[in-house]
Amino acid sequence: MACDLCQLLAAPAEGVLIWSDHQLSVVAVDEPEYPGFTRVVWNAHVKEMTDLDAADRHRVMDAVWAVEAAQRAVLAPEKINVASFGNMTPHVHWHVIPRYLDDAHFPSPTWAVAQRGSAPEALAARRALLPALHAAIIERLKVPT
Repeated sequence: MACDLCQLLAAPAEGVLIWSDHQLSVVAVDEPEYPGFTRVVWNAHVKEMTDLDAADRHRVMDAVWAVEAAQRAVLAPEKINVASFGNMTPHVHWHVIPRYLDDAHFPSPTWAVAQRGSAPEALAARRALLPALHAAIIERLKVPT
């Protein structure tokens, strides 16, 4: 079976590639209810975090924390959900999802039944911050010289 993330990295069709290097890619997920939803993906097809050596595991998590810090600074969400499932796509990747008291699912997980509709004006305001979020992510992922 072909890996969705390997295909995505080879020819991005879903989401926007924010940043990439030889090991990692950071992708803005096209999820209309969750502007700022970001995925950190290990470029090579690896099934589990423990398939990576310690340095590479730290590299992945440093990128996840950089994305979370950028989301907090730019979007000011109520909470950030960080998750790695991979049941459907067994390829190391992390979801970093800003959450708000008024989002469609809060306080439940994003895959639960929606609690309410999201206010279009709130979603528009969050979408307007995406260029600043992407710039903040890039800045935080710069390798020190």
